[in-house]
Amino acid sequence: MKDKKAGLLVGIFMLLGVAAFIYLAMQVSGLAFNDKTQGYTIQARFDDIGGLTDRAKVTIAGVTVGQVESIEYDKEYYMAKVVMTIFSEVDNIPTDSSVAILTSGLIGEKYLGISIGAEEEVLQDGGELYDTQSALVLENLIGQFLMNAGSDS
Repeated sequence: MKDKKAGLLVGIFMLLGVAAFIYLAMQVSGLAFNDKTQGYTIQARFDDIGGLTDRAKVTIAGVTVGQVESIEYDKEYYMAKVVMTIFSEVDNIPTDSSVAILTSGLIGEKYLGISIGAEEEVLQDGGELYDTQSALVLENLIGQFLMNAGSDS
């Protein structure tokens, strides 16, 4: 009787551990289901997205204000078009704001960082940010450094 009770408690403990692990994995990966996904969409075009993925976070001053919905190749401009959803509470982004692809840490995940502009007119659903800064690709920097170091000698 004691062994069955101990086995049952261990099983419940294991199930709770697995559930907690799944919850944590969902939160970290951005797959968590939250009600903040309602909002409006804006877009931006970049020369190089350097590993940016769908569901990457969009931030203003370090605070998450949205997420990347889709990334596609724009045949007309020969650039990557990034469509992002901004939370409906953040309805005051000026039209002359800029957006850059940033990295968490040295080789961490890529995300978008919006720098606020000074224009009084704000972005609406379907708006576009024109001032963009592409991702800093580490391999390109190393290649440029090696080429410059080789030409000095």
